[in-house]
Amino acid sequence: MNEQHLSHLRAAIAVARRAREKGNHPFGALLVDADGVVLLEAENTVNTEHDCTGHAETNLVRMACRRYERAVLERCTLYTSTEPCAMCAGAIHWSGIGRVVFGLSEAGLYALTSDGEHPDNETMALPCREVFARCVRPVEVIGPLLEDEARAVHEGFWTK
Repeated sequence: MNEQHLSHLRAAIAVARRAREKGNHPFGALLVDADGVVLLEAENTVNTEHDCTGHAETNLVRMACRRYERAVLERCTLYTSTEPCAMCAGAIHWSGIGRVVFGLSEAGLYALTSDGEHPDNETMALPCREVFARCVRPVEVIGPLLEDEARAVHEGFWTK
């Protein structure tokens, strides 16, 4: 765990906080190049855009694929406040992004959402490492990191 990972992860958590303040689910993501420069950031827009695929990571992947060649994305890291769901992991794989660093684990989120029973988070309880393990191209995964900080942005959000 290096300082750059922690700094970028805290920035992704701040993006998640902004998403929550706008009425969306508390998830945020950053795309960082091989030199540590932040290229893009995206927040969850499920509620404000009325789009169930508006997860922070998927929104980021859409922007990234429009702006950068695959050769660039292969050297990038996607930092995300919470472990990518199966849908987002698939998008990350297909984009070519080479590494994912996440804060709160899928298991940690699952516990916050009453074991997946919250109507706004019908999670699959499928860790991203399992999705990436079945992909043709390897995606490096680092996390969970800073789970307490990443969990804090969710506190009180998933209560029924």
